[in-house]
Amino acid sequence: MSENALHAKFQEFPEVVREKVDAALSDAKIALKLKAAEILADKEEMAEHAVTTAGRIGAKSGEVSELTTILPLKPNGAERLRKFFGLVGGNLAGAGQVGTLHNMRFVFLENDTKLLFATAFDGEWDPYIDDFATKIPEFMDYLFSNVEGWPGITSPDVKDFIVKYQVPAEAWFVAHPNLTVAEGHRLKRQEAAVQRFLSDLN
Repeated sequence: MSENALHAKFQEFPEVVREKVDAALSDAKIALKLKAAEILADKEEMAEHAVTTAGRIGAKSGEVSELTTILPLKPNGAERLRKFFGLVGGNLAGAGQVGTLHNMRFVFLENDTKLLFATAFDGEWDPYIDDFATKIPEFMDYLFSNVEGWPGITSPDVKDFIVKYQVPAEAWFVAHPNLTVAEGHRLKRQEAAVQRFLSDLN
């Protein structure tokens, strides 16, 4: 039977059947491409970027974990936070006191009724939250006091509160999964020392 005849025969099936067949074949093509990519991929690189659990919740790749929450804001909470972010020019450099913090960002959602807080950090989830509570508690409470029901960063209920609103990543990629914040600082100092040495030679 020719290709045209086969196509014509396929068109005789009910539309719902044809849609299911098309969807299954489309999924099969994607799965086949993924399998071929896995076979061709560098096994060492795949292992380095393996995604595991960050502990209580969240994903981890190498030494780096992720945390994303979507939190309900109090009335005028977004307005108050915007004023603060405006005063500091959006620069939260003081958060660097948490020595495991790679990055964090605050985004207002749903007409300023919700706050997306997303961060990447070294190590496990529980010690990371403990770091916030011991190193920058006033800063955390100032920011998150604008969130409905915030118990306070030193409260024994704070971890359950965060888990309640955390949305774990379905997939997670880190360019340098084994480069911790501390290691990054060390390499930066080392580079500066090398540059000084080279400069002194000239």
